[in-house]
Amino acid sequence: MNKNRLFALSAFCCVLTVIAVGVAAQKLQYPMTRKVDHVDTYHGTKVADPYRWLEDDNSAETAKWVEAQNKVTFAYLEKIPYRTKIKERLEQLFNYPKIGAPFRKGEQFFFYKNDGLQNQSVLYVQKGLNGTPEVVLDPNKWSPDGTVRLSFIPSKDAKYAVIGVSKSGSDWQEYQVMDVATRKMLSDKVEWVKVSGAAWAGDGFFYSRYPAPEKGRELSTKNENHQVWFHRVGTSQAQDELVYEDKANPQRFHFAGTTEDERFLLLNISDRGKGKKGNSLFFRDLTKVEKKFTPIVAEIGDDTFGIVDNLGEKFLLQTDKGAPNGKVVLYDPKTEKWSDVLPEKAEPLQGAGTAGGKLFATYLKDVTTKAYVYSLDGKLENEVKMPGPGTAGGFGGNNDDKFVFYNFTSLNYPPTIFRYDIASKKSSVFREVSIPGFKADEYETKQVFFNSKDGTRVPMFLVYKKGLKLDGTNPTLMYGYGGFNITTSPSFSALRIGLLENGFVYASVNMRGGSEYGEKWHEAGTKLKKQNVFDDFIAAAEWLIANKYTSADKLAMNGGSNGGLLVGAVLNQRPDLFKAAVPQVGVMDMLRFHKFTIGWNWIADYGSSDNAAEFKALFAYSPIHNIREIKYPATLITTADHDDRVVPAHSFKYAATLQEKQRGEAPILIRIETKSGHGASNTAKQIEGTADIYAFLFQNLGVTPKFGNMAKN
Repeated sequence: MNKNRLFALSAFCCVLTVIAVGVAAQKLQYPMTRKVDHVDTYHGTKVADPYRWLEDDNSAETAKWVEAQNKVTFAYLEKIPYRTKIKERLEQLFNYPKIGAPFRKGEQFFFYKNDGLQNQSVLYVQKGLNGTPEVVLDPNKWSPDGTVRLSFIPSKDAKYAVIGVSKSGSDWQEYQVMDVATRKMLSDKVEWVKVSGAAWAGDGFFYSRYPAPEKGRELSTKNENHQVWFHRVGTSQAQDELVYEDKANPQRFHFAGTTEDERFLLLNISDRGKGKKGNSLFFRDLTKVEKKFTPIVAEIGDDTFGIVDNLGEKFLLQTDKGAPNGKVVLYDPKTEKWSDVLPEKAEPLQGAGTAGGKLFATYLKDVTTKAYVYSLDGKLENEVKMPGPGTAGGFGGNNDDKFVFYNFTSLNYPPTIFRYDIASKKSSVFREVSIPGFKADEYETKQVFFNSKDGTRVPMFLVYKKGLKLDGTNPTLMYGYGGFNITTSPSFSALRIGLLENGFVYASVNMRGGSEYGEKWHEAGTKLKKQNVFDDFIAAAEWLIANKYTSADKLAMNGGSNGGLLVGAVLNQRPDLFKAAVPQVGVMDMLRFHKFTIGWNWIADYGSSDNAAEFKALFAYSPIHNIREIKYPATLITTADHDDRVVPAHSFKYAATLQEKQRGEAPILIRIETKSGHGASNTAKQIEGTADIYAFLFQNLGVTPKFGNMAKN
């Protein structure tokens, strides 16, 4: 990591003067951001980019700008009188044991546990479900500030394990190998791993990596030439075998996997940089000497294919080919024939997995999970009943398992792990949690539906304290994502209680672009149709106001990454609907997102400015390019110095432009986290960041928070 990145100061920095921006702007003075005369031409349209220099994350001038912006932001936050008490309350709420579902290798069960406020979860192992847990790895000891993350991928017999290490929230990983029995790290070290798992096969594993990036540009350089390698335990990375690469198509992902019996190596290839949503799929029989990949799906199109399991020499796959809602099929390589095992249903297939000789499948019914158990030939055996409307996941395991674990959660139902016994077909609570000061029956969750601009029926989940009065005065936070075929599922957040107990309504909107209603729903929020996503969110805000849940003076919005783009676009289009906005790590420059790290991978969803028609659509809503000289709501932009997925330059340029053109009195601030990435790199940073967001919302929505006993302080 280049020490100059963002925060290192230099004598060569330009001198930044401080000026007032807009009209008064709550008497805030923002750092002057130098403008340059830079213009790009897209298909005959000239587009100015006056803050292009902020894309240089190694520039001393950028570092000085970051320091100056953070100084203004934290000075503002520090003046909020209840900021410290909010943080204390969130620490109370978050201070409960968090335990992940166990996963089995042989007789050993591994699981992660966080005692409450540990920066990283600790990995444990025990023999059998009644054994005594022992610590395998504690990543909290790997760095003084707890910003080093752990991933753990054991071999089939749990003799060895790949230990993935990522620092300060970066997507880059370094792989090491552990002797599980002795807990000793071997000399193996594999570098520049990204978009990869570790697929064990005998005494080694397959993984994906990129060539080493230019020194000093590790967090911003475009990642190209994704390669698959095989590493044998006890050897150096220099001895690794190159398994697959495609230099002619440098912006493809090549992802390797192995079947549970380790007989087959699977190669999944996607080309989203060329706007294709699907993938091709190949296999190689590792029992044969010939190292040849055989196609299951030879060409990349818009259909997706994923291996669920192999049944001998045949493959169970989940696909949306000819089935926008998804289905499970059986493919026979010898005859090249496909047959439906679980035909497409009216509800979209959420996921499928095998365990204990059964096929488990989950479906979405109006964004809530329905789970079923089938025989391997697709005969329905029973439904796994959920505690209520909510989100469930898991249901995978080994072929000789007698039971599986799954987790369930909802907006007012804390994450709970259930054990499903395959023989008796019964579920029981395996582990549940208790949140300090939280009583689920004091809160109400409901699902509502509204019509978007074009008449499309869109769902939204609401959670709030019981007894809510529909008088238009309730502070409300809207959240949305709407992209990349990802479902915004109703799920619990202990930190969110800090809002709910202070009278907030939390609204989670299920816009088009996600997978809530299958591939057609996803497609309706992509490329030339992306405006549908913003229209859905705007319609949700209008519904909340019309139905007296809140008003424009009490309404805020929040979203991260693609959701940050959502907030930025909606802020430009309907600033009158909101009092405050918090776009987090957002994709804000829709004309240049594909120029950095793996941004090219998003072209399948967004389109590209290199295409004339797609440029027109992108330019019409790109947050940076549609900021006007008007009154904007209070806005807190957040990003982080180690975000190498959505590089900080997006937020830097957006903040500079918004500060320049703000003509209202509301603050426009940017909070730039250190040693963190696309998400918080540890528990402390997660709580600190959330506390600052909540303080900003309380301050700008006119809410004085009271947190139980803290109301007396």
